Amino acid sequence: MTANLISGRGRPRGFDTEQALATGEALFHEKGYDGVGLAALTSALGIKPPSFYAAFGSKAAFFERVLQRYSSAATPIEDLFVPGRPPIDALAQLLLGSARDYAADPGRRGCLVLEAARSSTDAEICQLARTAAQHPRTAIRGFLMQSHPDAADGVTDMVIATMSGMSAAAREGWDEERLSRVARIALMGIAAELGD
Repeated sequence: MTANLISGRGRPRGFDTEQALATGEALFHEKGYDGVGLAALTSALGIKPPSFYAAFGSKAAFFERVLQRYSSAATPIEDLFVPGRPPIDALAQLLLGSARDYAADPGRRGCLVLEAARSSTDAEICQLARTAAQHPRTAIRGFLMQSHPDAADGVTDMVIATMSGMSAAAREGWDEERLSRVARIALMGIAAELGD
């Protein structure tokens, strides 16, 4: 599947691809992939279905572009995991930042990637989201392997499981304080596992 834009024929003058992706991201984050029909999507974008298909190819291809946009704007993993930085500091910033971000906007609770991987009934969408979710997992593990190779796999799993649980809890309406408490408890276990 390709997410590249197809020829611009049929798109209205002044069509802003970045704005279209931002609008789609807000819709998918609030309602989930399955909860956003093509009619609602094209209406929100202010274009007709033929223009949508000409610009993005399909709803799935559009969602792939949205996931790429969301992932690049979410917590910048590479900025957190700088060689030589104490792992517990980086992981605390990641988990506490996720707690804050997951609860910040009532219309965008949780993590778009994790929730798509968990809740979509479309196998292709689940796979796209799982692929997007693999990047932070790989980055966390690679960072931990530098200083704590024996603990890297278990701690990576703990971080990912904590983020997944916080995302689901945020979707249920948990606030930042409650999510942060979960993050801090997880960090105590992680510090013990790392020997810090």
